Parts: sequence; structure tokens; C-alpha cells
Amino acid sequence: MPRLFTALEIPRDAALSLSLLRGGLPGARWIDVENYHLTLRFIGDVEGHVADEIADALDRIRRPEFMLNLTGVDAFGSKKPHSIYAGISPSPDLNALQAEIERICQRLGLPADPRKFTPHVTLARLKNPRVDDVARYLSSRGNFATLPFKVGRFVLMSSRDSVGGGPYVVEEAWPLVAASRQNWSARAFEEAVNIR
Repeated sequence: MPRLFTALEIPRDAALSLSLLRGGLPGARWIDVENYHLTLRFIGDVEGHVADEIADALDRIRRPEFMLNLTGVDAFGSKKPHSIYAGISPSPDLNALQAEIERICQRLGLPADPRKFTPHVTLARLKNPRVDDVARYLSSRGNFATLPFKVGRFVLMSSRDSVGGGPYVVEEAWPLVAASRQNWSARAFEEAVNIR
């Protein structure tokens, strides 16, 4: 049974920038460039009918497109680092989208995600690294940043059991509302109200 999660895809230019961070850290298993993503909500192994319910509920999300940029490199597990990741600049739109997906999952009976949402893109998984090596790697890449990119959709992805994550498959995608369409909708609503 596939493992499901909602995510944002990383565009090609940003993924290329991330790929330049690979290497220079003994014992790191680097994530393949085509598998870079930002997890919004890990769902896990669910039955087919539950996956269908989740997809139907996600279909009702109407959120605006927004801009994101990746910035900084850090590690999870300060005393015993287990992964390297690129961070995300603060984004109220990203947090609002993630919170709505979390509410939908809980309404459908999934347990609340016990971890605080920390938006990131995993770059490598670590196995028994030397803390000095990790600190040296991070200090040499601390000023990493990408140009802002537009987030125009979110996706439901699946993964099979494997070492190091991936391959990931996009099962379904939902567009976010373009700013021009959003403005048009607001104008149309105002005009409709004024006509009455």
C-alpha cells in the first residue's frame, strides 16, 4: 500500500540550486533531485476509500497562489543529526494552506500530526555522522538562498518503501487560485452586489 502525503513540488531552477549543495559531508545519502519536495502533511498508509475521501476533501480547497523562496541550510537532530535540509522563508500563505490541509485530515478521522510544521526540503539523510563534519558542512553553506518562485498548485504524493525516500509519484494535483482570477472574482462579486 502506498504511503501518502500532501506536498509542494520544487521547480526546476530551485531544484538545480539545491543540487549544488550535494557533497562534502561523509556518510550522507543525498536525495535525488527529482524527489525534492516540501511536505505539507504526512498522511501515511491508508485504505483506498480513505484516500478517496481525502482527495475529495482536498478538492474543495480554494487558496491563492503565492511566492516562496528557500533559504538557509540546517540539520534536524542537534545532538545526533539525522538529516540535512534547506529552510523556507516565512510565508503566511504556506502556513494557511498547511493548516487547512491539517484540519481536513483531522475532520476525516486522521490523528493530528504530533510534530510542529517546519517547512523544509530534505537534502540528505545521515547515518552516524560526526557532529564536527555536520557543523563544518552547515557553516560553509549557511548563506544559501534561491530566487522566489511561484507556487501554483499542491499535490497528493505517494511513496513506496525504499532506502532514503522516493521514488515519489504525484497521485493528484490541485491548482491554487491565480491572483488575476481572484481579483476578477472579487470584482464580479462587488458588481453583482451593486446591481441589486
